[in-house]
Amino acid sequence: MSRPRTPLVLVLLAAALLASAVAGLALGPVRIAPGRVLDIVLGGPGQRTGAFASIVWDVRMPRVLLGAVVGAGLAVAGTVLQALVRNQLADPFLLGASSGASLGAVLVLVFGAGAAGTAGALGGIGALGVPAAAFAGSMGALVAVYAMARRGAALTTGRLILAGVAVQYILSALTSLVLVLAAHPDQIRSVLFWTLGGLGGARWDELALPAAALLVGTALLIALARPLDLLLAGEEGARTLGLDTGRFRAAVFVLTSLVIGVLVAYSGAIGFVGLMVPHAARMVVGAGHRALLPVAALGGAVFLTLADLVARTAAAPEEIPVGVVTALVGGGPFFLWMLRRSTRVEGVAG
Repeated sequence: MSRPRTPLVLVLLAAALLASAVAGLALGPVRIAPGRVLDIVLGGPGQRTGAFASIVWDVRMPRVLLGAVVGAGLAVAGTVLQALVRNQLADPFLLGASSGASLGAVLVLVFGAGAAGTAGALGGIGALGVPAAAFAGSMGALVAVYAMARRGAALTTGRLILAGVAVQYILSALTSLVLVLAAHPDQIRSVLFWTLGGLGGARWDELALPAAALLVGTALLIALARPLDLLLAGEEGARTLGLDTGRFRAAVFVLTSLVIGVLVAYSGAIGFVGLMVPHAARMVVGAGHRALLPVAALGGAVFLTLADLVARTAAAPEEIPVGVVTALVGGGPFFLWMLRRSTRVEGVAG
């Protein structure tokens, strides 16, 4: 069966994103009719006053926008990493980014200046805020993975995966240790919510940096679509066609790491978006990255917007960390689907 044309897929995904955004603005503890939401968003200044307008503009709109940006960025990063390591089970958190961000944020939440009754040596770090500490932790983890994976001038796939797994386990253990040392139940609650991912802290003044990271990073990666396609042909084939695979892989790794670091600093550890969405996009438009990357970006935005909607409405008035929702969808069910699909392929091949 032939695949649909990429422009049609992009139009359909854009429509789905618009619909999911309207749903995200309309649904919650206070339900607002979709027509009223559109009036508030599209209307003039007279429509931007009152309780409903405040809920839409001040509370829900930044959250929906951050979810779309983070979902798109994680999907793009996952797509690129799967090409770099030539492993379709790779995702942004394979490289220890989430564990490093979690450790940085947890250190501030537990020992920083804002921690109740705490005046430890890390008190000065608290002034930087959780996002800054999370970004520092994420980038520190990625630098460690990069340094461990390099062998001379080359960056090999096997070493990259092993280094990422090793760093992630070490940092996860350190995060658990810090969590055990937390003295206050409110600290433990906030730490657990952050490490499982959440968009509840989204604010207008914090959207610019993640949005810029997404736009610039995605544009540069789309410009590198042809070399990424060459990598899929294999190491030797890419070199034969003139690609310096070691240098290219290192440069794209750094670029992708920067995007991941910025995103997880504002959203926490939201897993499986960068694993599942690239698979779905690849099934629809194929493996060519010029079409695959924008489709994955829109698909990731739709997926995380809907996942966050479920997270804040499924158990209202309580809120479920959005990382729990993505894990429930993308953890067991996704891998069982992969196992069933691979079993069918082996049966046909046999």
